[in-house]
Amino acid sequence: MLGAIIGDIVGSRWEFNPTNDYNFEWLSKENNFTDDTICTIAIADALLHERDFGESIHNWCNRYPHPMGGYGGRFAGWVHSENPVPYNSFGNGSAMRVSPVAHWHDDENLMLDTATATALPSHNHDEGIKGAQIVALAIFKAMEYNKRHYQEAPRHIDEILEECVKFSGYDINMPKSSVLNKFDETCQGTVPVALKIISMATCFEDAVRMAVCLGADADTLGAIVGSIAEAIWGIPMKLHREIETYLPEDMRCVILDFRHARPSSFKPLIDTTYGGNDFSNVSWDILYDMDGKDVYEEEMEKAMSDKEKRRKEMTERGRARNNW
Repeated sequence: MLGAIIGDIVGSRWEFNPTNDYNFEWLSKENNFTDDTICTIAIADALLHERDFGESIHNWCNRYPHPMGGYGGRFAGWVHSENPVPYNSFGNGSAMRVSPVAHWHDDENLMLDTATATALPSHNHDEGIKGAQIVALAIFKAMEYNKRHYQEAPRHIDEILEECVKFSGYDINMPKSSVLNKFDETCQGTVPVALKIISMATCFEDAVRMAVCLGADADTLGAIVGSIAEAIWGIPMKLHREIETYLPEDMRCVILDFRHARPSSFKPLIDTTYGGNDFSNVSWDILYDMDGKDVYEEEMEKAMSDKEKRRKEMTERGRARNNW
């Protein structure tokens, strides 16, 4: 779920000041967490303590009533209501907050049911529910591949997306002109774009950069893309450390508790494309779990032997992006 938080914070300064510059400044003093991070933390906290999702979201949003960018109009009314009720929303808020669910469950059907439950308190429209399910499904499928073999998911992006499209009926082959600089807050206008970006990306940072520089709903698209990209490529340890400086202590505590509850979901993946696609720039401290044990030696050797194959795949994805 850290991928969603990073994507949100990176995109935060561009939500109402859109950019099309891929090389935008990654993080600065102008960045901060938004409602996307708050709601993601709320879902994780509810899972940890077996609380009602709606109650947890409502409590966390009222704990932080004035986040950067504020809350959307109808959702703001939901947050400030003493007795919030679902309002049939199909906004992308259900999709941006769901990622902890995919990390929490090992059973796909149970995971999808829980994803639905996270949407229902506010986003109980069929499209709102579907948006949450598809993002959770993409994360879940990527994690399945990476649990079988180290960094297996990047080799199966097409299969992951094919399952998501089959489940949802989304068309992810939209022309770039139809979404460039278009601010769309709906699930059906955001989640397919996120899947399209994933289909062309080569690593976590690349995916988030493409999401933000589209000039759309930068923080939420960044959060959704980041949550899926984390499950596929992993997050460089440098970003783990950097993003913590933007979060208050209570949020960091939830992340730490979630990590302890689901350690298999937080074993850092080596992003083999970080630092100019050069393994020499990978921080070796991420090869160890929380107890300091070497857990990836064989997997690292395999990843290094497959480096040329990965570069070929990245070149092909780069061509697809240039043609978009």
